[in-house]
Amino acid sequence: MYEVCGEKEFKVLLALDAGDSISGVARKIDENRETIRRVVNRLEEAGYVTYDDGLQLVDRTITDVGLEFLAAAAATVPPSIPEAYVLPQFADMDYAFTAIDAVYVWTRGGYQVARDPDDYPLFIAVDESDLDAWAAFFDRFGIPTAEERQPADGLDGAIQVVLEPRSQFETEMVDGRPVIPLQKTVAFANEYYATFESALDMLGRMYDDVDTDATYRMEPA
Repeated sequence: MYEVCGEKEFKVLLALDAGDSISGVARKIDENRETIRRVVNRLEEAGYVTYDDGLQLVDRTITDVGLEFLAAAAATVPPSIPEAYVLPQFADMDYAFTAIDAVYVWTRGGYQVARDPDDYPLFIAVDESDLDAWAAFFDRFGIPTAEERQPADGLDGAIQVVLEPRSQFETEMVDGRPVIPLQKTVAFANEYYATFESALDMLGRMYDDVDTDATYRMEPA
């Protein structure tokens, strides 16, 4: 009964939405598809999930236990930066990566503005009515939140989450991650053109419907 209750199993249970595919769950939690296939097989054999027109969770009450487990684990080993990108999947609230992280997501990780691993803010748009709930969620993992980026020397850890409350927002999915629409991302990048010139050039080459004046090209090594 307990042998399948490991970290990856709990992450799958927390991220799984009815009808998801194995590949879809793997993208959500940034794991290898074959690894998640084996995890899902174990969960299915143990009776936690079924496969009926996509994956289905048999009993959602176990997700509360899974979240408690991950939060307890975070008290011993704080979430890494890749894990911090996955955590919002487990909050059961709407969100979208925005600002710098929208550029990061839309370039599929191809462009990452300089962020010090010891001072790493994540930028997330959330429903304004959920602002306090988001703060409480990240607090369970020891991650501070604010509506503005905070100075690193005032924080205990490297990661912080900048919450951008909105009355409404659109989302699109890129590699399993919810993100603000492409055109809004391009508008943000254009607003800070000096920082995102190379990203705009990359986006212009990746997507036909992006019109940008960026002419940046990497110099040959």
